[in-house]
Amino acid sequence: MAKYRDYSYEQERLLPVSLLRQIQPSTFEHTLNYMVDQQLDLRVFESRYRNDDTGVPAIDPAILLKVILLAYSRGIIGSRRIAQACEENVLFMALAADSRPHFTTIAEFISSMGEQITSVFTDVLAVCYSEGLIGKRMFAVDGCKISSNCAKEWSGTKKEC
Repeated sequence: MAKYRDYSYEQERLLPVSLLRQIQPSTFEHTLNYMVDQQLDLRVFESRYRNDDTGVPAIDPAILLKVILLAYSRGIIGSRRIAQACEENVLFMALAADSRPHFTTIAEFISSMGEQITSVFTDVLAVCYSEGLIGKRMFAVDGCKISSNCAKEWSGTKKEC
């Protein structure tokens, strides 16, 4: 008869976690954290908040941006799944500084940042260019490569139709 180790689900364990130590150097999370905190101008988001005198303190847009970009990089696009990741995944907890944004906060931030994201994306491209991460001839966002025979000689002109 096979032997197995004894186990019990009733045992308790305290696991201390330093959130800052979860963001390891030379990882996407570290680069994202550094870029959002140090390289990007996030003042474009300040006009969205009008709670200086009254109201509950808002979650910092830098935290929301970090969490959303990390989620998108992992293929997580739903606000409920992003909020769930902020409660269950240590990397998301670390980037969110354990603030646990509600899914409605995430969804509202995503849906209302159309104008602001243009400015932030321009800043990201400028930082990537200054770091030598982007070439000078072509830039593609999706990275999709599709073969085709669309040379000028093959495509024709309006006169030929």
